[in-house]
Amino acid sequence: MEKIKVGIVGGTGFTAGELIRILLYHPNVEISFVTSQSLQGEFVSDVHKDLFGETTLKFENLAQPADMIFLCLPHGESKNWLIENEKRIAPETKIIDLGNDFRVDEEWNDKKFIYGLSEFNKEKIAKASYIANPGCFATAIQLGILPILKQEKIEKIQCVGITGSTGAGKALHQSLNFNWRNDNISPYKTFTHQHIAEIEKSISLISETKTEINFIPWRGDFTRGIFVSLMMESNLSQAEIEEIYKYAYKYSKFVFVSASPIDLKQVVNTNKAVVYIEKVGKNLAIHVAIDNLLKGASGQAIQNMNLMFGFNQKAGLNLKPSVF
Repeated sequence: MEKIKVGIVGGTGFTAGELIRILLYHPNVEISFVTSQSLQGEFVSDVHKDLFGETTLKFENLAQPADMIFLCLPHGESKNWLIENEKRIAPETKIIDLGNDFRVDEEWNDKKFIYGLSEFNKEKIAKASYIANPGCFATAIQLGILPILKQEKIEKIQCVGITGSTGAGKALHQSLNFNWRNDNISPYKTFTHQHIAEIEKSISLISETKTEINFIPWRGDFTRGIFVSLMMESNLSQAEIEEIYKYAYKYSKFVFVSASPIDLKQVVNTNKAVVYIEKVGKNLAIHVAIDNLLKGASGQAIQNMNLMFGFNQKAGLNLKPSVF
């Protein structure tokens, strides 16, 4: 099979590094270019040290012809890039934006961005040319709540979630300093996290009940991974709820419902999500673990690319977690 040409715009961050790492060995892909405005001509492996010995790719300043382009730009910059490069992009080129520019407002100019939550929008993604890749916390939370919200009216959900330091990107600030982060934990963006808007939009598409999401994210003392616990009241039995989730993910290649308690190391370095359900009386807890850089970003983006081009969903994503 002829390989498609893929480009990455904004190639110095964590999500871009993970895209490159996986795409280098994707059976259906050839990386055409990786851009950086400040590091043109430098080796990609000089920034992404884990790629030393794996590739001789160099950063370029401008995008080149490609069948697929991944936008790994800071939030709010994808629209500007598309405007500035409109004449350089062929009409048939497909685009996946890993930022938040199109997750809520998907209509832009003559383009319609499909929300790329792979397990719930698979058919639309397969036909799309433009994808808005979900946020990391948004992915974990929605995998945890959408199945039950399709079956039961729930007015309020309490959520706590913890993420690794890579969730904050590479920008230098105190919360990424080793002395501060080590043996430490702290909340941030309490009830105001930017991913709430895309979660609320997804809920509005499947349920007539307005569900209040009260979300508190935490900074964790580890590099990668997300673990969320979602708490709500339910009139269904645990057995009924487990059947709802098993049915929802029956054909999923990456989401698994566990019969025993889950932990973060089960998913780190993979595109998997694991779900665990607990119920005491009316109180229901749904626990979800994902890798924030893979299922929460680059892995899901590649899963969406596979759907868009008719590849095996698991192509390039047969990744095993390291539990040691």
